[in-house]
Amino acid sequence: MQDVTDLPFLRVLTRRGAPDWFVTEYFRVHRDSCLNRYVLRSIVENETGRPIFAQMIGGDLPSLIRTARQLAELPVAGIDLNLGCPAPIVCRKNAGGGLLRKPDAVNRLLEGLREAIPGRFTVKTRIGFEDAGEFAGLLGIFRNHGIDGLTLHARTVMERYQSPVHADCIQMAVDAMPCPVIANGNVVDTSTGIALLSQSRAAGLMIGRGAIRNPWIFSQLRAVFEQAPPPAPSHHDLLVYVLELYEEIARESRRFHPNAHVQRMKKTLSYISHGLDGPFEYQMRRAKTPEDFFRICRDHLDHDAPLPARPPVGSKLFCGFEALCDPA
Repeated sequence: MQDVTDLPFLRVLTRRGAPDWFVTEYFRVHRDSCLNRYVLRSIVENETGRPIFAQMIGGDLPSLIRTARQLAELPVAGIDLNLGCPAPIVCRKNAGGGLLRKPDAVNRLLEGLREAIPGRFTVKTRIGFEDAGEFAGLLGIFRNHGIDGLTLHARTVMERYQSPVHADCIQMAVDAMPCPVIANGNVVDTSTGIALLSQSRAAGLMIGRGAIRNPWIFSQLRAVFEQAPPPAPSHHDLLVYVLELYEEIARESRRFHPNAHVQRMKKTLSYISHGLDGPFEYQMRRAKTPEDFFRICRDHLDHDAPLPARPPVGSKLFCGFEALCDPA
């Protein structure tokens, strides 16, 4: 996730059980772009022991080819094209999910990039811009270009993160694509992950927001697959996670300003605090200084009660996951 899942986050997450592979924050690509040095560090300083894919976002084919060739010279597992970001500023530039309004443009990009990229080339997409009915046409384009993997966030761009996922669209892709299809969206714990795999028949899961809220989710899922007891973190474990993130991100800041760093941490805490003790989230939104931050964290997290497995039903940040728990 952009501006959250950076190198410090990858380090902290890995200590709690890394996924099988990572994907970088996206490299913004346009005619005047160069490789973002900070995002680049997730590749050249990757010490997680897991492969990492470099993700690009943009709509100018010559620039994307140039960037893909630069990235292919680095220790990456492959190159990924983002066709799923729903941010309005991205879509207005005809990048990310905005490109799904122009299937012919998607077709040209995939054709040119597949020819230019010598190694693995994957795509992260949504199922359409306005309507899930767009997906059948898009799927034909994805099928035609020999991509090595398709990750499907099974919502439209206009649905953003505010609906249940369309698991039937993932299943349609699984049936149509000759490459592995990875399911994304609404995985918040082991039961929603297993349900999405079962309903979609996907080859695997990509987890974003759920892993920020619960960095143990990969080790928990792995334990379930292996029929072993999954980790059961406590509030104190969450406190340690938050403090580690604070220190790791602070260490990477070019110009460390304590109060600005608290504001940066609040981006991540909005996912972590959601659904916990009500006053914790309320107070954290109003924290201004490191002293505020540490006091609020310790007041609400420094105890051994188990963490809730899921966000609250009706959550504004994790919308619709309950449909996976009770698909009827």
